[in-house]
Amino acid sequence: MAKRDYYETLEVNKSCDDKNLKSAFRKLAKKYHPDHNPGNKEAENKFKEISEAYDRLKDPETRAAYDRFGHAAFENNNTSRGGAGFDSNFSSSFSDIFNDFFGDAGSSNQGSTGRGSDLRYNMEITLEEAFKGKSDTINVTMSASCDKCNGSGSKKGTSPIDCPQCHGSGKVRASQGFFTVERTCSSCQGQGRIIVNPCESCNGQGRVQKPKKLSVEIPAGIEDGNRIRLSGQGEAGVRGGTVGDLYIFLSLKTHSFFQRDGADIFCNVPVSMATAALGGQIEIPTVDGGKTRVTIPEGSQNTKQFRLRGKGMPILRQKRFGDMYLQITVETPLKLSKKQKELLKEFEKLSSKENNPESHGFFEKIKEFWGGVNK
Repeated sequence: MAKRDYYETLEVNKSCDDKNLKSAFRKLAKKYHPDHNPGNKEAENKFKEISEAYDRLKDPETRAAYDRFGHAAFENNNTSRGGAGFDSNFSSSFSDIFNDFFGDAGSSNQGSTGRGSDLRYNMEITLEEAFKGKSDTINVTMSASCDKCNGSGSKKGTSPIDCPQCHGSGKVRASQGFFTVERTCSSCQGQGRIIVNPCESCNGQGRVQKPKKLSVEIPAGIEDGNRIRLSGQGEAGVRGGTVGDLYIFLSLKTHSFFQRDGADIFCNVPVSMATAALGGQIEIPTVDGGKTRVTIPEGSQNTKQFRLRGKGMPILRQKRFGDMYLQITVETPLKLSKKQKELLKEFEKLSSKENNPESHGFFEKIKEFWGGVNK
């Protein structure tokens, strides 16, 4: 019986590019793969056909030969690729396709044991604690190595045996027509060993749930969102596998009047209208728990900012500090008494453009604007 046209077999046009050719093969290979059609001889033959077609057409040289001479190009060893059959490197040439189907099935390590999971612990601290740093103790419940079997999973006095299916390799090979697929052993889950007499305490897992106390050192200058890694303090691995890590994620509580930006501290300070006009001194707290005096110059305007060098947060793992920024908010007095109102009215009468240059200049510009519009 005459062979079908390779392009027809792959259900593509003769002018298709490499990308579409590969995509067509993947689609058909997945459809007719023997694993998806166990015992179906027709599907197996179909899979061989599309595999042969792709093997010829994916190589530019053999594809060009086929386009010119058809199947005759591969008869009587007319090409260096081994005639009408498949070359000895056929399986390796399809590794990129098989990985789509089997993933990392063939990459298990001999006698491997499962690494324990990494754990996350959320911790909230105050700004003052972030400034000074702190030592703390946390309580976590995690999978820890079973004391009764020392993490082996086997009953005391017994030992695991080599898996009879994979002979301790952790992987098995299965022939599928003309190629061989390597997979993780299903009997031992790739570990290569089987527990014959499981430990009663951990049911053969080699680990049990236990509460644990851990000491944590939080360095000065730690920021919101930073994390601290405690190596080897996560969950125990299965049957003596490597222990995971514990990650502590830090978050800072909202402060009543300080705001933080990196190593700098910001604080809004309300001052009276009289203090802003006449000047004076105010006493404010600092993040280290102390206090400092700040001189407000005469005639200070709303949102005026003051910088206090070195009064901010420590910079993590350095001996330097950020700065502290104060911004004043001039407060308009409320609930004035009759006497206060009279004094303010008197003050208003005595005021001149030198006392309120910004408002005076603004309204002068408005008058000029209206004058120009009327003209």
